[in-house]
Amino acid sequence: QVQLEESGGGLVQAGGSLRLSCKYSEESAVGWFRQAAGQEREFVSAINSNGGSTRYSDSVKGRFTISRDNARNTIYLQMNSLRPEDTDVYYCSQMGATLNFRLGSWGHGAQVTIAS
Repeated sequence: QVQLEESGGGLVQAGGSLRLSCKYSEESAVGWFRQAAGQEREFVSAINSNGGSTRYSDSVKGRFTISRDNARNTIYLQMNSLRPEDTDVYYCSQMGATLNFRLGSWGHGAQVTIAS
């Protein structure tokens, strides 16, 4: 089972940027998800194992960019033009090769807080 660990969360003003990192134990497709307190965890973005294919939710398309550096075993989520509604705990998870379903367990998550 692929092990993943998130980092890079924090507090920024609305309109600002943050970059999240997800370090993984073996190369695979990886997705980012987020969850607000009391709400369902929702899909944000995903990338395949060689970085050639990506997916985004409509709510972040054009503002967030997912990328990977396989030499560093790390997935990145660059988040720009952040909004208060982006405040959530962000998690990364292994994905299936088609980027349409999730596999494995969750990491501990990274808290992202956007101040208005």
